[in-house]
This record gives sequence, structure tokens and C-alpha cells, in this order.
Amino acid sequence: MNATLDTLLTDARIPLSTTRDFDVAAALRRLAADASRRTPTAEIARAAQAGQRLEVVCRWVLNEPDAAAHVDKIAEGPDRGPLTAEQMDVDGALVFACLLYLTGHQESAQFWWQLAAGAGSRAAAYCLHLHHLRLGESKRAWHWFHQLTHSMADTAPPDAAFLEGLEIFARYVRDNGSRALAPSGRLESEVDRLAARTPSSSVIVARPDRQLVAGLEEFTAGR
Repeated sequence: MNATLDTLLTDARIPLSTTRDFDVAAALRRLAADASRRTPTAEIARAAQAGQRLEVVCRWVLNEPDAAAHVDKIAEGPDRGPLTAEQMDVDGALVFACLLYLTGHQESAQFWWQLAAGAGSRAAAYCLHLHHLRLGESKRAWHWFHQLTHSMADTAPPDAAFLEGLEIFARYVRDNGSRALAPSGRLESEVDRLAARTPSSSVIVARPDRQLVAGLEEFTAGR
């Protein structure tokens, strides 16, 4: 049996090259060069670009001086009943959605953007367009782009020049930075506290409260 195994191992042995030794370092350099020449697919590039634009838009919205005042209008409190369609502050829902997105609660952001867009917010529709583009969900993305440019008949749609200007602004911020800060510290903790109130769901459907509004006021005052 041993003789048979020895014979098989001998027969299976790979003969050494008779020309020259294999240059491992050179091979690795060639692989690295090949990888550096590869460009991302159009879909990946478009998704990355959409994510960058959405980050810019959300920071822009969150850093507006009246952001906290709008969120306060939809906040729950002992003196307030259920939030009705008549009481919905569209800008408040938009700001809250952007805050949720920037603090890592993307499904919750989508829920509140949809509420705002359903109430006529073109900015929320644009955020949804970018959000779905970032996820590679082209059909949903272009649905919201159509809503943005055609289906909200109560206000004038943004023209091509406005959208192009927004994209130029997003590229400028990406390359040069912005004074519009992302939420951190207390404000981020307040969002996490609110999320912990609904641990069985991945979507924060609860309204913001006065404590979160206070955190947002502190954030915008300290810009």
C-alpha cells in the first residue's frame, strides 16, 4: 500500500520549469496594475454619486436656521393629540427624515420622506430619487424623479437649470467641504433614544419629541 502511495505522489509531483523561475513579485505588480485600470460600472458610479448628493442635501436641510422650529410642529407632547394630515408640517417631516438618514436610520428616513413627498414636498421627492438611486433601485428612483418634475401640480416644478446647479453644488461640497455639519453628540444620541422606543421595528414611525427638538436647536445654534 505504501509503495503504491509513494508511486502516486511521485507521479503527481509538478516538474520544475526548465526555462526560468516564476517571479511572484512581478506577477503581483501586474495584478495590481490591472486592478487600478479597472473602472467601476456605470451603475456603481451612479449609486456613489447619488449617495454623495443625498448627503449634501440632507446636511443642507438640517443646518437651516428654522429646522428645529419645523420639527417642533410635528413633535408629540402631552398637550398634543395624534398628528393629522391637516397638522402635518411638510418641512418638519423633511428635516426629521434628513436627520434620520444622517444618523444611519435609512429605512426610517424613507418612511418620513414618503410622508413629506405625499404632502407635496418636492425636496422630499428629490431625496427619495437619490435614495433609491444609491440603492440601485432604478425603477423607484425614476418614479420619484417623475413625481418631482411632473406630478406635484400644486407648485411649479424645478427647472433643469436648478437641478444642474444643485448637482454642481454637490460636487463642489464633495471636493472642498462644507460648513453644513453632520449631526453628532447629543443630537445623535437623541435619535438613538427615540429609535430604542420601537426596538421591534427597523422603521422609526414614532414622532419626534420635545427632547429631540431641544437637541436639534442646540445643534443649529452651535453651527
